Amino acid sequence: MFGRRLSLALVCLALAALLQGALAWWAIESASAQVTRGRVASDLVKGHWQLAASKQRLRSWTSQALLLPNPNPAERDAHISDMRKTLDSLQALTQKALALDTDEARAQRDWRDRQDTLAMLRHSVDELDVALRTVRPLPADADPAATWDAFKRTFDTSQGQDLREHVRQTIAREQAAEMRERNAADRALLQLAGGVLLATLAIALLAATFALYFAQALRRPLNNLNSGAQALQRGELHHRMDERGTDEFAAVAHTLNTMAVELQQHRERETQARHELERQVNARTAELQEALHALQQVDASRRQLFADISHELRTPTTAIRGEAEIALRGKTKTSDNYQDSLRRIVEISTQLGQVIDDLLTMARSDAHALWVQTQALPVAAPVNEALAQVQALAQQRQVSVVWDNMASPDLTLWCDGPRLRQLMVLLLDNAIRYSNEGAQVSLQTSTDGKDWHAHVVDQGIGISADELPRVFERHFRGEQARRHRADGVGLGLSLALALAEAHGGTLDITSVAGRGTTVSLSLPLKQRENA
Repeated sequence: MFGRRLSLALVCLALAALLQGALAWWAIESASAQVTRGRVASDLVKGHWQLAASKQRLRSWTSQALLLPNPNPAERDAHISDMRKTLDSLQALTQKALALDTDEARAQRDWRDRQDTLAMLRHSVDELDVALRTVRPLPADADPAATWDAFKRTFDTSQGQDLREHVRQTIAREQAAEMRERNAADRALLQLAGGVLLATLAIALLAATFALYFAQALRRPLNNLNSGAQALQRGELHHRMDERGTDEFAAVAHTLNTMAVELQQHRERETQARHELERQVNARTAELQEALHALQQVDASRRQLFADISHELRTPTTAIRGEAEIALRGKTKTSDNYQDSLRRIVEISTQLGQVIDDLLTMARSDAHALWVQTQALPVAAPVNEALAQVQALAQQRQVSVVWDNMASPDLTLWCDGPRLRQLMVLLLDNAIRYSNEGAQVSLQTSTDGKDWHAHVVDQGIGISADELPRVFERHFRGEQARRHRADGVGLGLSLALALAEAHGGTLDITSVAGRGTTVSLSLPLKQRENA
């Protein structure tokens, strides 16, 4: 059976891998120990050099203390402390080297030498600590050479021995130990590499032997299964594989042949079911697409209606509230004043009703169509009504509104009076809301004999050049507009454009960011043929 033979081969490979791992672990541990001993030896050399450097800095401090006034004792104490810390570190490294060295005799010999050296160095540091506490600047009559020689002997000798020579020998001994440990580490790493290479080659040879054996043994049954699987992939369900033998491959071939028979039986039923399902899915998908399209249209109309209602109701309600606040302000108003306020409130309420009718019209199938009933009317009447309607908002915003009429006061215009008033209110309201306190909004009207022109000029925040082409889009608001007034919805100018076009006129806008905006309205004086 192939399973048993394959398991035996895998067990052999696993044992070989475990043997290789054990060998590698032993070699790594040995190399790590050698590397650690080499690192300790290197640290001992560095410690002695560090001690010599601290001693040299202390020597420099001593010479300065003899020659300069007010020597700093804290610097001397810091150097002494550094030297003692270095000696403590060397003591710890000495104990660590003793514990790591596998050569007992050499380890004891090196340990004694290091202990003797450390004892001599500690004694020297103690002598320096005592001697340097008496350092004072030399008096004028003192012999600098003699004084310095005395301190030099304290630095260079201890217990009758030459410290410089002793330290030099110690450093040379530690450097030799460092080199010895490094060489040992290199040898250990080389042995590790060789052992791992030999083990890898052995495992590779064993694996290659197994691979060759199984490749020969598996070729025929795998080819049989592969050809059968390819036939099934091509849809040849009548193909049958060779089932001779008692191994696993014969069992797999029998299973695949049985599966091919069952697949052939299921294919016809699946084809029929798929065709029926596709027909039902196509029918249901078409129904869902129609329903989704209808829902999207309803939702878009609903959102548009709410946005238009919010925008169009804000201006009349603001005017009504402003008129009411003006009427309630002060105690000396006459009944005529109150009647004027109530009359304007009634007029604005009537306009509000007409706006609501417009919004209901826009909510129906043709949301952009605005019905106008034009006739020849004096243009001054709807303009004055619009100016009166925005006065409350202008006073609230502390903005002045002036009308500069260069046309005849009795000029007659072919228009829908309430619609023209609504159009002018939209333009003036927009200019007031985007002006700063204390600014002025100017309405300039004129005629060229063919058209009536109205220019609404403000000194407000203006519109940037890249945003200007989009100002008539519904719900578009520029960045400056959003910062100046967060409650707008971006419908005013789009509705104004619709009203202007319903009258057969045009609406244009020019602006400079930060300096103001000019909206230009042109309406025909006489009724046009397509009006």
